[in-house]
Amino acid sequence: MRPALLPLVAGLAACLVSLSAHAGGPHGVHPPHGHPPAHGPGAGGAVQLGPRPFFLVEDMADGPLKRELQACARRGHFRSAEFSIGHRGAALQFPEHTLESYRAAARMGAGILECDVTFTKDKELVCRHAQNDLHTTTNILATPLAAKCTRPFTPATFDADGNLVTPASAECRTTDITLAEFKTLRGKMDDFNPRARTVEEYLQSSTPWRTDLYAGPTSGTLLTHRESIELFRRLGVKMTPELKTPVVPMPFDGFTQEDFAQKLIDEYKQAGVPPRDVYPQSFDIRDVLYWVRHEPAYGRQAVYLDDANTVGELPGFGELQAYRAQGIRIVAPPLFALLSHDGNGNIVPSAYARNARAAGLDIITWTLERSGILADGNNGFYYQTIDPAIGREGDVMRVLDVLGRQIGVLGVFSDWPATTTFYANCAGLR
Repeated sequence: MRPALLPLVAGLAACLVSLSAHAGGPHGVHPPHGHPPAHGPGAGGAVQLGPRPFFLVEDMADGPLKRELQACARRGHFRSAEFSIGHRGAALQFPEHTLESYRAAARMGAGILECDVTFTKDKELVCRHAQNDLHTTTNILATPLAAKCTRPFTPATFDADGNLVTPASAECRTTDITLAEFKTLRGKMDDFNPRARTVEEYLQSSTPWRTDLYAGPTSGTLLTHRESIELFRRLGVKMTPELKTPVVPMPFDGFTQEDFAQKLIDEYKQAGVPPRDVYPQSFDIRDVLYWVRHEPAYGRQAVYLDDANTVGELPGFGELQAYRAQGIRIVAPPLFALLSHDGNGNIVPSAYARNARAAGLDIITWTLERSGILADGNNGFYYQTIDPAIGREGDVMRVLDVLGRQIGVLGVFSDWPATTTFYANCAGLR
């Protein structure tokens, strides 16, 4: 070996030793009891945040919070946090619910990862956001399996002036195909082109503020629920499966809703995952109460998702108290439900947030980094209650500060977990 290379080799060796320690080596961070050694950055290990959190901090208006976060950024050395929940993985840039998306989220320090759970024709559990989204989240329409879809691709139609008359459409369900067939598909960014005349045009569409860079033909690896459990264990993270409401009539070939809810928990039990590492979720209160009553160890951390679309649809204090009386301990409303503004540009906790805490409920919320470019005067669903207080991209850090330190939420789902991981580290949240 050339003498000039010796310092480089020594440096690389030291780097590898350091990385081994951070990944849970002999003198590093160890995974939770009962888990195999983490092969990823979870379990409290050092993480890679990339430039986005720091861009957001620098974009903030000057003030105490910005200066605090700038000082935190200079200190560096960030670690994973359960406050940071990977929403479908890292769906801002990676195809959701794929191996690649989950790995990216864990590298960004998400301490909890989500698998939305539905089932196939042969009643096997898989990770998909909806039972009927294969036509927008996978390449199924470009494969022979398109012939099995509930509704085949229908091209858009236009009038003589080129105006859209009927948008392009399709519907492909996980229950249209078997597990073996499901595993042949590749994930893509969730979107479609309503003006498409061909399948190729229909599939080649992504929201402008996302990217197809990580959605190539060799990526987008789909996972079963069991595979997600094993992956998350290797990554050293906790797990939050969401039982998705079926679009097929239940029972499905003898498979009842209770069977579905039980099978989800059974797969954690069979894998030896302790209840403390699982946060099962559902928008259907009957699923949550089933877990509370029939699987109390796992039901203790069951999460009741609120599907309100407006403030007027949110439950009041009495209803929140009733949830707690029935054994529900955690609610998960959308971001807007927890936030309000004081008319002077300040973001403050909402009445719902105060009521939920007064009712003895813990809170998780969704979803950050899912609204595209902020401060355009119409930031959509998630910011509907605080739009007048949003003036720049960096205001996402103000949102997190109210959620984390004023309301005290357990965690925040994010499509780009680096942002929530950074904030959690700076605010001293676990």
